Amino acid sequence: MAFLSFFRTFAPMNKYYVLDYKLFSVKNGERKLEEETSAAEPFVFISGFGTTIPGFEKNIENLAQGDTFDFVIPADEAYGEYVAERVVTLPRPEDESQFDLRVGAIIPLQNEDGNRFLARIVGFEDNMVKLDLNHPLAGCDLNFQGSVKECREATNEEITQLINSISGSGCGGCGGGCKGGGCKGGDCDKESNCGGSCGNCS
Repeated sequence: MAFLSFFRTFAPMNKYYVLDYKLFSVKNGERKLEEETSAAEPFVFISGFGTTIPGFEKNIENLAQGDTFDFVIPADEAYGEYVAERVVTLPRPEDESQFDLRVGAIIPLQNEDGNRFLARIVGFEDNMVKLDLNHPLAGCDLNFQGSVKECREATNEEITQLINSISGSGCGGCGGGCKGGGCKGGDCDKESNCGGSCGNCS
């Protein structure tokens, strides 16, 4: 899949987008504002790299500069359904000074295969920590409302920069689309679980 995304970047239709949007989660008929870009931090991405969830790019790809949008991505095309089995209990770390151990905090984990991911603390039981491995927006439909501030063909320099980011040498290593459309100090906003919902974060 990564190779397919890589080769698509050299197609002449790759577009550079600058977007303003509000994101509302929709679950059980309830709407909640999850994030909103600002003039100082719009959401920027190049199509064809797989750096946004598929449903997002599908709704944006035919828009032009100045267009507005208001669309809903169902949960199964966004971050999937909520899976109860992804809530696990692990022993508290021996050195707690390295972690922000409070309910709601996001902490980094690594499995035995070396894969890294984020988990949200949902509770404590004696010397155990209860962790939710679901994406914060799992089980939610996503309603994006906004406008296209810029849309043009991406330059070779912009494509190269994004490839470097995806490879892990820049902010984009997290998949792009951190809260507010960007990264803070070179890292994703940990409080959002890299949750910028255009992004392909896990």
